[in-house]
Amino acid sequence: MVTKYQLTMIHNRRKFIKNSSLMAMGAGASFLFPLDLLGAMRKKVSPNDQIGVGLIGCNGMGFSDLTSMLKINEVQIVGLCDVDTEVLNKRTADLQKAGFKKPTLYKDYRKMLENKDIDVVIIGTPDHWHCLQLSDSLNAGKDVYCEKPLANSIEECNLMLHSAQTSDRMVQIGQWQRSQPHFVDAIEFVHSGKLGQIRLAKAWAYQGWMKSIPVLPDTLAPDAVDYNMWLGPAPKRPFNANRFHFNFRWYWDYAGGLMTDWGVHLMDYALYGMKASTPKSVMALGGKFAYPDDAAETPDTLQTVYEYDDFSILWEHATGIDGGNYGRNHGISFIGNNGTLVLDRNGWEVIAEKDRMESLPLQQNQGSGLDKHTLNFIDAVKSRDASLLKAPLKIGYDAAMVCHMGNVAFKTGDRIYWDQNAGQFSNDKANALINAHYHNGWELPKL
Repeated sequence: MVTKYQLTMIHNRRKFIKNSSLMAMGAGASFLFPLDLLGAMRKKVSPNDQIGVGLIGCNGMGFSDLTSMLKINEVQIVGLCDVDTEVLNKRTADLQKAGFKKPTLYKDYRKMLENKDIDVVIIGTPDHWHCLQLSDSLNAGKDVYCEKPLANSIEECNLMLHSAQTSDRMVQIGQWQRSQPHFVDAIEFVHSGKLGQIRLAKAWAYQGWMKSIPVLPDTLAPDAVDYNMWLGPAPKRPFNANRFHFNFRWYWDYAGGLMTDWGVHLMDYALYGMKASTPKSVMALGGKFAYPDDAAETPDTLQTVYEYDDFSILWEHATGIDGGNYGRNHGISFIGNNGTLVLDRNGWEVIAEKDRMESLPLQQNQGSGLDKHTLNFIDAVKSRDASLLKAPLKIGYDAAMVCHMGNVAFKTGDRIYWDQNAGQFSNDKANALINAHYHNGWELPKL
């Protein structure tokens, strides 16, 4: 029975959600939810119906994914794995405060995968770990919810696609906008033909809150951190706080900057709307224009053009400013002969081209896309029906491939052409950037 106190807490939660942005704008930022309310929301289920979950990478979106999944009664947290003991202790305390039994703690994910009580693995680690951890999880017989972007190289994307296609496990990629109703409604409108011929799609992320990364000296790793395990297959380097936790995404060893971090979310929907996958050619221009002397490696400003047969897709990103297209700091637009549809996490609208169609006012976002996405995944796990998945691995694959192509074009400085049949570029300099290079004794999964 729900007490008066619990009803008050639920009322406060609703007010909190209304006044907060659950559609967290920062890549890796938490989808805020007060954990201590979970105890009041959850109902007990039979042990036979419980789904044991283990989380690898307990900071940022990894823990947000877990929190979202724990809103589903059948889901039970069994194990937490992280290279940072302080993170493990904090997350354990958070869960115990919410009334959950203390999970088993691990620093090596391979040990966690041996736990037979774990049915589902959430992968919330930096990009350079995704390929190995997904492959190992599938080989251990686990269903997998893997954070985006899919991988840190084109070669890893191909290996992960093969792993998923040769497994009977459920795999969902954390591109949660695929489960967000207003995003789906917008694409249905695009596919209706009302916009007329669409000659250009744009996707962009202008992120004013992402500031310059100050140069910091190398230091010893914190005592609580297994730094060698954090590096894993990445090149051996001295510990630097800039490369750890959130800011890893601005270093090529571990990630691909905003192009892959936000690009996979937004380019995914550009591809979805245009019924497209890999392009014929890619060009990219940009650099460290805003913060040329800071510690980040990836470009703070980038424009990338993808060529298809009868349309183009344009990607833009910039850190430190919010002045994006159509007054939005992020979004996707489909520019047709009759009008333009503009879509972001707040909603979508149609801007008519003169008198060729009627404009449509903002159709607002409703609810948490992340919650709908994790529920969709668990429904597929329970039914063993992969056709239910809103973002199976192939969806993550297509988005990651075009984003990595954008980074390859930027690094080469060339217009690069993709041979779909050969699975490579026509440019040797670009082809040299396809493969992953593993270090420290770690090896790529075998086909």
